[in-house]
Amino acid sequence: MSTAQRRRTQVAIIGGGPSGLLLSQLLHRRGIDSIVIERRSKEHVLARIRAGILESGFVGLMREAGIAERMDRECFIHEGTMIAYDNRKFRVNFREHTGTDVVVYGQTEVTRDLYEAREKMGGAIDFNVDDVQIHDANGSAPYLTYEKNGTNHRIDCDFIAGCDGFHGVSRQAIPLSVRHEYEKTYPFGWLGVLSETPPVHEELIYANSTRGFALCSMRNASLSRYYIQCALNDSPDDWTDRMFWDELKRRIPEEDADRLVTGPSVEKSIAPLRSFVTEPMRWGRLFLCGDAAHIVPPTGAKGLNTAASDVHYLYTGLRQFYEDGDSDGIDRYSERALARVWKAERFSWNTTNLLHRFPSQTEFDLKMQRAELDFLRDSRDAQKVFAQNYVGLPY
Repeated sequence: MSTAQRRRTQVAIIGGGPSGLLLSQLLHRRGIDSIVIERRSKEHVLARIRAGILESGFVGLMREAGIAERMDRECFIHEGTMIAYDNRKFRVNFREHTGTDVVVYGQTEVTRDLYEAREKMGGAIDFNVDDVQIHDANGSAPYLTYEKNGTNHRIDCDFIAGCDGFHGVSRQAIPLSVRHEYEKTYPFGWLGVLSETPPVHEELIYANSTRGFALCSMRNASLSRYYIQCALNDSPDDWTDRMFWDELKRRIPEEDADRLVTGPSVEKSIAPLRSFVTEPMRWGRLFLCGDAAHIVPPTGAKGLNTAASDVHYLYTGLRQFYEDGDSDGIDRYSERALARVWKAERFSWNTTNLLHRFPSQTEFDLKMQRAELDFLRDSRDAQKVFAQNYVGLPY
């Protein structure tokens, strides 16, 4: 391999999504060099329709990374959320119970801001790469190889950050004799619709109904995101826009259904629900971040936020290593990240069980679910615990 195709950096980052880009931006502001590689195009990454709820910790990282200006200008600040059942709803007040709130700002916009920041700083990103391979991750001189436009490339580095998602190469690079995977699959999916319509409510509505779960969310004042629980074998083509809106109205309180503004879907998709964690999140000089290491059901909006907490722990550890010569942060990265990951998994799992209809539920199970909802509605202590988890546990 010619030297022209070989580069060196301190941290090689696999994955040009928000977690990889956020890590690179934070490192750059501390003078730590990185190169990002991404198997898809920039346009493809920006076309992904993803989460839009940012925990307070994520917002803090955006500010530390110097990319919060547009977010602060355009975001919605939510000081609570609505939970509906039996044709009525109650509010959990985040500000009252925790002193903080969450921000509604789409993942696409976060990613766009991160790309803009990286381009301004002249940071290296290689898009459309193929055949990414991780070498000597458990040794003292790790490196990546990949192919782009028929040319082979090599990146030598001190550390590798695997931010390449559930289907990426990073997790698979950890031997099966080392990694342990925990998984729960759910017997339903979420049918999601994006529409250029005003939100039905100023805050999110999480709805439990006899017909299944529904969620009313938004991206901005004229772009709404709605979801309904559906069968795993459903296809988006099975659902016309009219069918979707009619079903959504059946699952939310009548007062909200009556003022719901409907319109043509801009995007329609079905996502299965899964809880997944792999341990450890570090092998030698390879560190897993985000979906490469864990998946949560979307109930409670923990996916992107848990990736951000991984970035926090890894960024902090790398800073300590390069600035202070202290390896404690990277040595304990997996331990610290997983301690928070499992708490986020618990919240997502618990909230999913609270709000969905399961095929195997007995009458007793349904009574217990109803009792849980009643208890959350009536107990300030229960609402405080819910709020603490929703706005984000401390790093």
